[in-house]
Amino acid sequence: MQVDVGKKVDLNPEDRERLAQSGIELGMANRCGSYLQMNQDVMHSTCSEEGIEVLPYALALEKYPWLSGYAWQLVKKEKDEYTRYVAAQERPVGYVIIARKGSNNILPIQACLFLGREQIQHVHNILIAEEGAELHVISGCASGSHVGKGGAHYGISEFYVGKNAKISFTMIHTWGEEIEVYPRSASRVEENGVFLSNYVCMKPVKKVQMYPTAYLEGENSVARFSSVVISTEGSHLDLGSRAILSAMGSSAELVTRAISRGGEIISRGHIKGEVKDTRGHLECKGLILKDGVIYAIPEIEGSVVGTELSHEAAVGKIAQEEIEYLMSRGLDEDVATATIIRGFLDVKIAGLPDALQKQIDAAIDAAEKSGF
Repeated sequence: MQVDVGKKVDLNPEDRERLAQSGIELGMANRCGSYLQMNQDVMHSTCSEEGIEVLPYALALEKYPWLSGYAWQLVKKEKDEYTRYVAAQERPVGYVIIARKGSNNILPIQACLFLGREQIQHVHNILIAEEGAELHVISGCASGSHVGKGGAHYGISEFYVGKNAKISFTMIHTWGEEIEVYPRSASRVEENGVFLSNYVCMKPVKKVQMYPTAYLEGENSVARFSSVVISTEGSHLDLGSRAILSAMGSSAELVTRAISRGGEIISRGHIKGEVKDTRGHLECKGLILKDGVIYAIPEIEGSVVGTELSHEAAVGKIAQEEIEYLMSRGLDEDVATATIIRGFLDVKIAGLPDALQKQIDAAIDAAEKSGF
């Protein structure tokens, strides 16, 4: 379904490049659907894949009244000042993506949230994969090159993964140095369902604060969170993820790769095993390239016999012997250092479609070319 709101997308070449670095292809190459929101205006909403709809939030709730039973169920309105702000808006904006039973989009859907003016951008998104469906989404979030005096993004996202269904959601941020970002998201995963959440932030941003939670409520359900971030001087990244294992056979993996180039990173993680025959692993590895802060806070919580939880955290610098080894193989020091950093950030995500893995790799490549 395509929603044509008749609004012209007018972006300068620099802003188009910022969107490209966020994984957004305005020409729709290698995409089966797209949602584009500039500030609070929905520019278009479309999907060509049979069985999958991409709709603006307000239109979706009008078309399907049953969606009101999904809104604000996983993320509560009273969670904090940011959720209260979004819930109080008279004109809700955001997107709803519904993958009907058995549907599958091989090419991903892209969701672009662009902040082009100094303001607060707010969105409420709902993504539903019904029984047996597979839904792959890349969310590119960026601010305009001329937004210099500050702005903020408040994003509410609720994910519903049905029985034997799968959602992979890859979020790439290209915000500005004065932008504050407050995503609030949660997912519910049913029997044999899989939820993959990937976050990439390689560009300067003033502040990001998020702590998504996955509720694994079905037997043999799976959640994997993967984050790759760089914090430059003046940036404060308070990131993390949480998984609640409440069904037998459920499992979770939380992996973070963090680099400080003078900025601050707080990496949180929490896995809670509530029933037997559950497994979870939490891992955070950080590199400090320029004096900054990386603060890892891993938590594992087991309350029954039969849950297996583990965590690993390490913060350090590049080993001089690794650089010297690569230099002995013919690389100069700068290239050797970049090669080690590139390998450190190279996290391959099991079960992620090639199209989404390539976008993650492209974002890391762009950061490498700019000298990390």
